[in-house]
Amino acid sequence: ISNFYRRIFLFSTDDSHFDVKADGVLMVNREVVLHKGHQTFFIHSWDSQGHKITIPVSVVNPEHHHGHHHGHQCGKHHDGDHINYNNQHHSTEVKSANHTEVVPVLQFPKSGGELRRRKRDWVIPPLNVPENQRGNYPLKVAQARSTEDRTRKLFYSITGPGADLPPVGLFTMDRKTGNLYVTQTLDREETPSYMFEIHAVADGAGQAEDPMEIIVNVIDRNDNKPYFTKEYNVNVAEATAIGTEVVRVEAKDDDEPDSYNSDVRYRILNQNPPLPTDNMFEINPVTGSIRVTGKGLDREKYPQYTLTVQAADLAGEGLTGQTQVILTVTDSNDNAPIFTQKSYNARVDENKKDVVVVRMIVTDEDEPQTPAWNAKFKIVSGDPGGLFTVKTGTNKQEGILSTANELDFERARKHTLLVSVENEIPFTPGLSVVTSTATVLVNVKDVNEAPVFDPKEKFATKSEDLAVDEVVVQYTASDPDTACKQKVMYKIMNDPAGWLNVDKDTGLIKVRRLMDREAPFVTNNRYIATIGAYDDDAVPATGTGTLIIQLEDVNDNAPIIEQREIKVCNKDPAPQLLSVTDKDGPKHGPPYSVSLQGMSKTHWTARMNDSRTGIILNLATELPSGDDSVIMRVADKYGLEQDSIIKAEVCDCRGEETTCFGHASNMPLIRGILGGSLLLVLVLVVLFVSLRKEEQKEPTSKDNIFYYNREQSREDDQDYDLSVFHHGLDNRPEVVGLSRQLISTDRQSPRFKKLANMYGRGGDDNML
Repeated sequence: ISNFYRRIFLFSTDDSHFDVKADGVLMVNREVVLHKGHQTFFIHSWDSQGHKITIPVSVVNPEHHHGHHHGHQCGKHHDGDHINYNNQHHSTEVKSANHTEVVPVLQFPKSGGELRRRKRDWVIPPLNVPENQRGNYPLKVAQARSTEDRTRKLFYSITGPGADLPPVGLFTMDRKTGNLYVTQTLDREETPSYMFEIHAVADGAGQAEDPMEIIVNVIDRNDNKPYFTKEYNVNVAEATAIGTEVVRVEAKDDDEPDSYNSDVRYRILNQNPPLPTDNMFEINPVTGSIRVTGKGLDREKYPQYTLTVQAADLAGEGLTGQTQVILTVTDSNDNAPIFTQKSYNARVDENKKDVVVVRMIVTDEDEPQTPAWNAKFKIVSGDPGGLFTVKTGTNKQEGILSTANELDFERARKHTLLVSVENEIPFTPGLSVVTSTATVLVNVKDVNEAPVFDPKEKFATKSEDLAVDEVVVQYTASDPDTACKQKVMYKIMNDPAGWLNVDKDTGLIKVRRLMDREAPFVTNNRYIATIGAYDDDAVPATGTGTLIIQLEDVNDNAPIIEQREIKVCNKDPAPQLLSVTDKDGPKHGPPYSVSLQGMSKTHWTARMNDSRTGIILNLATELPSGDDSVIMRVADKYGLEQDSIIKAEVCDCRGEETTCFGHASNMPLIRGILGGSLLLVLVLVVLFVSLRKEEQKEPTSKDNIFYYNREQSREDDQDYDLSVFHHGLDNRPEVVGLSRQLISTDRQSPRFKKLANMYGRGGDDNML
């Protein structure tokens, strides 16, 4: 083939008995019978641009072609025979005892003159020697010749691997004739080619020719069968579509790659079990791809298939090897979960949340504990208000229906729910799977429900001096048990100060005891009480509501001086700043006013500061060291006033640095004060005894005194004669101020009663 040794071409033949190697050598693959002495076929080749070239080839019996026997059986070529249909070697006939052997003649290049060339300029075609060639060794494969042997005697030899280098002696040369022999069978899979040099030496005259480089190619024979390197274990889903590849097998062949000897074809020899058909799978003979071709993959019936796969070379007609392909059928969701019963009946108390209504069991024929087996439940209809919820139990085959919100017997006594079940993954496409459903009838059980206040918090704004028995608000509740026609009644659940009463039947709330915005039970002007509503059931149920009373301030507290004791120097005394406070709100407080009372006016001066919230007190005259009492009357902006007594310790010092020492000279004064105090106590005792006697004489009279009992539920309207207290309490400025308020207040008003109560306690809780 022209230019073959400089370029590589791809060949193919029309006749499978023959094969063309990449080097252009035509080989016989198996025994050929040449009818009529020859056989004709076509060889195809493609150039580098992909253009196809086709030429006819005739293989001719040598006897018919040349008229003499060329060493093969008549009309036959055998497996591995090498046919030189365009050989560049010369050939010669070598006769042996059995036949005449034709071998190539390796001609040394011509020498001498301008025709002599270097050995590398000559390209000697390689020798082709089949591997595993049968015959008696050594076998002659070629003959070296030189034109110099016409004039002188030459000796031939070879050097290189396979000759004098390892493997030594594989090739030998007759030194006289130049015949090249192979001494044993060759193995292409071990060594595909050999390269050595042929030398020609003249007898006694040295080298006659330049060494000639020779390549011996070992021609492949089909002496290796295909083999698989592994067995195949793969999964195939039972829902796999027809035509889907599940695995690709691959066999190896150690013969010459890309040759007919290594051209492998695949086929499935056996399918076990052969159910539901014996051709559930097919294999691509060239690629080894195994695909699903039959319907009926069913893990529940046929969980595994074993395929025996064969690989054969010579395009499927040569040597063979086998492997096992194990296909495990995996589960697909081709079975729907089914309820074990189609209907359920349950009973649930009303007003109960997160209560289990019913547990529903399902079965599924798919593989347990897989997404195709795990159940998933849904309420399809019957629950527009979202009163129920359904979830999957831990075993994945149980639906647990529960109440998501409280049920109401009065609204609906029964609920009919339709529940469906599916799997965690969709059903297999193409299958007619019917979704299973179950009906759940939920009967709501009536229970006694507590009355409900509307609103849960009731607001009422009232003046703090609201009279006893005045209405605060009506706060009512309704009974959810409309079918029972129960009566609702009311009671006070929590009333911290005991200020309220509630009508048992109507829920009307009134003042039981005068309220006071300044009391410790009031926070941010709000007084909070809890009202209860209960029914007349055998086991009453009680509901509660919250009453919030916003108390409006009234001017019922006179301002007072916080600081009750001071120290001053009797010489150049420093002014004293005294703070004034009022328990009432800001609108009944400052600006305040102050005035000195009694003898205090002769020794002291008092005025309000610029903000009119504090008093600036000054000692106006020099007093001897000792104690003095300063009586000041302080009024708020509405004129509500009260006297306060300040104890002033006068020290014999100057300016602001007040330094006081013992007051021995004041002992007579102290004794006088103590004696006066004792006398006052005696007078009070006599007065109390006389009042008790009057009370015994006239038990129905209420003209002289009122006794205040903190636990008493309400006060009756009374008249008061307070003059009996004035003489004994003149030195109590708080009482004095309170008495002034009483005298100036209408005796029939609630305010008068409140002030009288305070007077009975001595003015406030810190007095007496």
